[in-house]
Amino acid sequence: MSIKLGDTAPDFQAETSLGNLSFYEYLGDSWGILFSHPADYTPVCTTELGYTSKLKSEFDKRGTKVIALSVDGVEDHQNWIKDINETQQTDVQFPIIADKDRKISELYDFIHPNASATATVRSLLIIDPEKKVRLIITYPASTGRNFNEILRVLDSLQLVDSHKVATPVNWQDGDDVIVPPSVSTEEAKKIFPKGVKEIKPYLRYTPQPNI
Repeated sequence: MSIKLGDTAPDFQAETSLGNLSFYEYLGDSWGILFSHPADYTPVCTTELGYTSKLKSEFDKRGTKVIALSVDGVEDHQNWIKDINETQQTDVQFPIIADKDRKISELYDFIHPNASATATVRSLLIIDPEKKVRLIITYPASTGRNFNEILRVLDSLQLVDSHKVATPVNWQDGDDVIVPPSVSTEEAKKIFPKGVKEIKPYLRYTPQPNI
């Protein structure tokens, strides 16, 4: 199965480091981030999970729940979390899925046979409250993810959902945003009281609205 943007993220039951859970029940009405790791006790994964843990308050502000996955077992997860907490000076509170039979990895297309026949790649999905997949990023096993970029995309998606805008290259929270082509300039002037700056008929900016 290959999951694409706009697809409904499949539900599943899973054993995790925090006990058994239903994915949909865990997410509830929140945004969600599901990300996979090649294996427990690996250095790059240790830094990623530690940094993700340190971002808990940032994810909470954005109404977002995080859940990780690895093909190792629950006991390994629980013992590895102790190492993560020690080496990364944090307290991992989000669950890590134990996917020893690789059913969830195959459901979400996390195993790429030409990279590894057994280990999951570094895939990450952002899932909205309607359970739609809004972002898919896949990194090679050797390269750690940029979670500052994940927060940036999350901010963009939540802004886009609440206003008729798009975000330009290298956009950061607070920067000007783009009026999409589907909104006429006349309509844009009514929608965006802070003003509309037209560079070209198809390229128009407005100050970022409040979420």
